[in-house]
Amino acid sequence: MKIDPRTVLSHSLSPSTPQEKKAKDLERLRETCQEFESILVMEMYKSMRKAVPEGGLFEKSIAKDTYQEMFDMEVARQTASGSGIGIAEAMYRQMADQIENKKYE
Repeated sequence: MKIDPRTVLSHSLSPSTPQEKKAKDLERLRETCQEFESILVMEMYKSMRKAVPEGGLFEKSIAKDTYQEMFDMEVARQTASGSGIGIAEAMYRQMADQIENKKYE
């Protein structure tokens, strides 16, 4: 009988105690809240760019638009990774109680 090493590895890395499971869930919640905030900030950047009239030094092109979108996404991620604008922290505080009160077996 062959044993798939991925199943053994994934089983050994999974949290075993209820406290470890709760800590892992809280960590995932924080990451998800920060990712949501970064998406929201990116949408704000896109809306602000649409409000600025076209023109300037560089001509409009697909390459420029792609680069600008990648730049905005990275700036949004960096904004949300720190203290951000507070939306991620507010969401985390609101939903963390549900994880804290969850029964782990």
